Amino acid sequence: MPFVSVRITRDGVTSEQKAQVIAEITETLERVLHKDPHLTHIVIEEVDTDNWGYAGITTTQYRKQLAEGEGKS
Repeated sequence: MPFVSVRITRDGVTSEQKAQVIAEITETLERVLHKDPHLTHIVIEEVDTDNWGYAGITTTQYRKQLAEGEGKS
């Protein structure tokens, strides 16, 4: 029974996009590893950008810095 966990930031991903991700991961596991789609579980976890960080700052802060930089051009 495959279990796949996908973590993404919570910012505008639609239900249709998540359904497509689930379908395509399931299809890949079936095609490549011959796993039964009825036994394949995909979980999408959406994380607030305040709770996702890298390079010492949150994603919220990083995106704010990018936006501010674009405004200076």
